[in-house]
Formats: sequence, structure tokens, C-alpha cells
Amino acid sequence: MNTGAKGGLDRDGERDDSAGEVTRLLGRWREGDEQVSEELFAIVYEDLRGLAAGYMRQERDNHTLPPTGLVHEAYLRMVRDRSGDGLGENRLHFFSIAAQAMRRILVEHARYHAADKRPSSRDAVALDEDHENRSAVQAPLLEILAVDKALKSLRATHERPAQVVEFRYFAGLEESEVAEVLGVSRATVSRDWRLARLLLQRALRAEAPAQAKT
Repeated sequence: MNTGAKGGLDRDGERDDSAGEVTRLLGRWREGDEQVSEELFAIVYEDLRGLAAGYMRQERDNHTLPPTGLVHEAYLRMVRDRSGDGLGENRLHFFSIAAQAMRRILVEHARYHAADKRPSSRDAVALDEDHENRSAVQAPLLEILAVDKALKSLRATHERPAQVVEFRYFAGLEESEVAEVLGVSRATVSRDWRLARLLLQRALRAEAPAQAKT
């Protein structure tokens, strides 16, 4: 991944100034200056819209929520539901949280529009060895729902591996970026990612026969 939306890690350093400004504004937000929200939104809007468009690439052509609407809804939720450190400490962390907010919104829509469909064992393929770098941006609707459901169970017993999946699969971050967000080594992220994929594959395949009987 080498998009502006994840800023601060681009090879050409083009986003360095923006990354510093986002970090500064986030610092003011944590200090209680809620007036910075509009200024922050203006800086990150285009990158948020690109992230939203990526998430919606596999959605229906007639989706009732366009990328622009998704951006605004996600940002409003972030500002409304998260305070202080909840918006992140830097640009990378901010966009990770934004990606999670967008995922939650799209999952809500997916559940509504796919209520009569069932995930199958094929939905586990996105997390196997041949697809280890695939993210939800390329995933079909039912796959996103299946992984999202399995992830909730994983989080109860393996919190950090579940966080890695959220950042790697749903937010599309690279291992080095996840390590930066979580404050651990890249090797730790790699181990957690392998463990999480294994556990999620088992959960998805176990779920499929049960769904088939209903």
C-alpha cells in the first residue's frame, strides 16, 4: 500500500507536511479544541474520499450511499462518538480509525441488503496463504460479512490478532504500518496475522455447515 490516505510513509515524502499538520490538529483536539474538526476535515477530505471509494468498489452500482456520503457519515461518527485520543495521535492512526468507521457503516448496509444470503466456506479464501495481502477493498459483500462476524468471536480470545486483522484486512494497512499503530514490532504483527488467519479460516469453515442447515 502506498496511498496518500495512509500518509507519512510515502516513499517520496510528499505527505510529510500534511502528516505533520494532521498530527498538530489532532493534538489540539485532544486538548479540547473541538473547533479544529472543520480544519482537519478540509485537509483529509480527498484522502478519505479515496479510501471510501476503495471500500465501495465492490458494492452495488446503485448503492444508496455514495463515497461522499460515506466520508461525511464516517467523519461525523468519529467526531460524535470518539473524543480525545479516540481520533488518533497521528495521520496514520487517524486514517486507521476512519477506515474502521467506514467498515462499520458498510457492514450495516451489507447486512440490510444481504439479509437473505448466507456466507459459505468459500468466504474463508481471502485469508488463506494465497491471498494473505488481500483486503476488504477487493472483497465481495458476503465475504466482508463473514469475516466481520468471525472477527467478533476472535476478539474475545485474541484481542491483538483481531486488531491486526482489522487494520490489515479492513483498513488495508501494511504490516509495518500496523506495527506503528499498535506500538509493536513488525515480526509480532506478522505472527499475529498468521495466527488470526488460521483461526478465522477455521471459524468461517465451521460456520458454513451450520448456515447451510438453517
